[in-house]
Amino acid sequence: MVLHPLLGVDEVPAVEPYLGRVGEVFKVFRGADSGAVAYGVRLLDGARWFVKEAATEGARRSLERGWAFHRAVRHPAIVPQVHRIAVRRSWAVVMPWRDGEVLYHPTPGGPQDRNDPDSPMARFRALPTARVLRAFDRILAGHLAAEAVGQVAVDFYDGALLYDFTGDLVHLVDLDEYRPGPFLVDGDRLPGSRRFMAPEEFVHGAVIDTRTTVFTLGRAARLLLDAGDEERAWRGTSRQLAVIERATRPDPGDRFDHVHHFAAAWRAANTPQNG
Repeated sequence: MVLHPLLGVDEVPAVEPYLGRVGEVFKVFRGADSGAVAYGVRLLDGARWFVKEAATEGARRSLERGWAFHRAVRHPAIVPQVHRIAVRRSWAVVMPWRDGEVLYHPTPGGPQDRNDPDSPMARFRALPTARVLRAFDRILAGHLAAEAVGQVAVDFYDGALLYDFTGDLVHLVDLDEYRPGPFLVDGDRLPGSRRFMAPEEFVHGAVIDTRTTVFTLGRAARLLLDAGDEERAWRGTSRQLAVIERATRPDPGDRFDHVHHFAAAWRAANTPQNG
């Protein structure tokens, strides 16, 4: 019996040389601020896989957390981690390859990329609003699955969204900082993009719970349905904007207290009114 070259191996001395032996490394992702290095590999049978390796101690801790998250949460919108390989006191995780483009790459000089008309985010924002709403509904569904097993969103932003422009499908990736909640901020702040983060994520000792996820999702809806980063070109409706306003209030107690309550209000705002 021949074991799968990725799913049947438990330990390798180095990831990239091993991948080159069992297939073709057709893509390498370096320079991410997470400290991870990732590879797209095509095996001899034609199957494509995504392999992410922790190159720093911080990335190793993140992959440990991500592995636990993916054992707890399964949803079609979330690209699963199906296997992990030990590498020199660290880890690499194996995921199925998904076609698409990450809406934002966290690399040096990245912020201005969102305003480039050829960037993935600008092209996404130029889509008909019906397609953007379908994508957000899938994002919301993935987070409902996470909330159902007690997981809280941390470090979610447009870099966690892989969108297939041809297939009109969004995938959730890089959710390695998600964790069981509620929990307390044990440092000066949590990791993440300020554009998506709730105020409590910057406060030592603050409670992080599902209301924090509500804030993040509200910000995601606001930014994805705007035509630009300045948030001056809202493409949605006033009813949708009212839901977002409540979801993103500074005081957690003033927001929707659960993702499923936010989702119900959001879906109601997307339902045509009679009369």
